[in-house]
Amino acid sequence: MPSYSGVWTLQAQMQAVAAGTWTGLPQLFAWGYNGNGNLGLGDTANRSSPVQVGALANWSQIAVGNNFTLATKTNGTLWSWGANGYGRLGLNDTIMRSSPVQVGALTSWYQIAAGGGHSLSIKTDGSLWSWGYNNKGQLGIGDIISRSSPVQVGALTTWYQIAGGDAFTLATKTDGTLWSWGRNSYGQLGLGDVVYRSSPVQVGLLTTWSKIAAGNNNSVAIKTDGTMWSWGNGGSGRLGVSNYANRSSPVQIGALTTWYQVVAGGSHIVATKTDGTLWGWGQNTSGQLGLNDATNRDSPVQIGALTTWYQLAGGRYFTLATKTDGTLWSWGGNNYGRLGLGDTVNRSSPVQVGALTSWSQLPKMSLSGFSFALKT
Repeated sequence: MPSYSGVWTLQAQMQAVAAGTWTGLPQLFAWGYNGNGNLGLGDTANRSSPVQVGALANWSQIAVGNNFTLATKTNGTLWSWGANGYGRLGLNDTIMRSSPVQVGALTSWYQIAAGGGHSLSIKTDGSLWSWGYNNKGQLGIGDIISRSSPVQVGALTTWYQIAGGDAFTLATKTDGTLWSWGRNSYGQLGLGDVVYRSSPVQVGLLTTWSKIAAGNNNSVAIKTDGTMWSWGNGGSGRLGVSNYANRSSPVQIGALTTWYQVVAGGSHIVATKTDGTLWGWGQNTSGQLGLNDATNRDSPVQIGALTTWYQLAGGRYFTLATKTDGTLWSWGGNNYGRLGLGDTVNRSSPVQVGALTSWSQLPKMSLSGFSFALKT
């Protein structure tokens, strides 16, 4: 495992794959709710401990939506499984799948994200594609018609990063600008109003947006200067600005310039700083903040005292994290065994998942009730 100062990014991994220098053996493991075959294990039985998906060791990244899963392999192919309402699997139908199925034949899929019922991907040429549920314009293609196969969003080839929320989308371009579209009931698009958009609209004029995350009607982002900003639904304190008020434009969280990584769960946020410390805020009814209680927080609170936190993933009422030693940890609501601890007991503090030190990557997820992770 690399040191915290040299965090292994998806971009670095994909570059290593392309250069033929990637020596990892990325196996995919799943656990938690499986009522729609969303674990990819060929059945609909829930699992309370990690189970390997297939026998292959060539998975590259994972994105988890509401009861469905997207994944790419190291050869650039795209795969999907689980619930398929409105065609969210991209397979040109609405049939549920309980095992991975390849989406088309292309080998140029580079980055993926999943919202509540819609899917997104950027290809290696920088083009953006979307499919699935589109009732609020979350696909960004200028209408509210759902699609069951990938459709290109505009003609630009400068898309850089994507995040899928509950019926809305955030994205950045290579020039550092931020864009949003879809549902905007609480101002989660950051455009200063509550008007829905069915095509990408730029959020302000800044070119300094670095990392983005979308949750349940709320958005959060880190700029290149290390500051953190949030907007949208302020319920449960999820915006981190010391109150529960909604915001329709980005508002800075405190004054620190040391934020490094951030993910959005359903209604809670977890983030790391450059010193490797872990912080959380927002809804905490199931202990998903890891603070040993069930009290909501409306501003960032440090989770323990460790400085070895590495990767994060936030689901619906629960949180996953890895440390720099390759161990995997989970906490929060544990319905259906989504914490991977072999039971269904909630945890309000981080608990290690097994004893392995080979966990390498966590999924993009915010509205999920099940979990995935890659080992190497």
